Amino acid sequence: MTLSEFISGFLGTNAIEVTAAVCGFICVFLLIKGNIWNFAFGFVQVTLYVWVFYQAKLYSDVGLHVVYMVLQVYGWWNWSRNLSGNTTVNVLQMNYRKLGMYVLIVLLSATLLGTFMQQNTDASFAYADAFTTCASLVAFVLMTRRYIVNWLFWIAVDLVAIVVYFQKELYPTVILYLCFLVMAIVGYYSWKKEFK
Repeated sequence: MTLSEFISGFLGTNAIEVTAAVCGFICVFLLIKGNIWNFAFGFVQVTLYVWVFYQAKLYSDVGLHVVYMVLQVYGWWNWSRNLSGNTTVNVLQMNYRKLGMYVLIVLLSATLLGTFMQQNTDASFAYADAFTTCASLVAFVLMTRRYIVNWLFWIAVDLVAIVVYFQKELYPTVILYLCFLVMAIVGYYSWKKEFK
């Protein structure tokens, strides 16, 4: 793909995807800061991405974002009970045994979901989409529970998602996930510093 094709594809993208991407950027920026308002922007983002991913035939991502809508509300509720200031939250560390359990959950569930999507739908990138879906769910749950390790799951998700969304020509989303990748790395070190 040439640079001009990329630019014309980006400029031709619908406003829903661009709005979702902007809200997603603001959401993660606030998340790095440990600010509870990340959930408000996150709710708008995930709601809009239900439509974007449905259009792209990334059905696992559609289901993921429907679940995210509920998790955004849960995250707000859980964080509101654990604030260290007006809008910031206390963070937690996780042991390796528990981390290994979550990694295993991601790999097994992604294999099962990917197989189902590959055999029963016309889903694009069934296994990669299933991985990003399952790993994102685990990362989101860990984030709502305030575990620092959530950022490592987000980094893995971002790396795979960038490749998939580029192949699907979802260019604003590719740019968003490149930002997410950088922000996840910053978030990881920021939360570790906060914990210490």
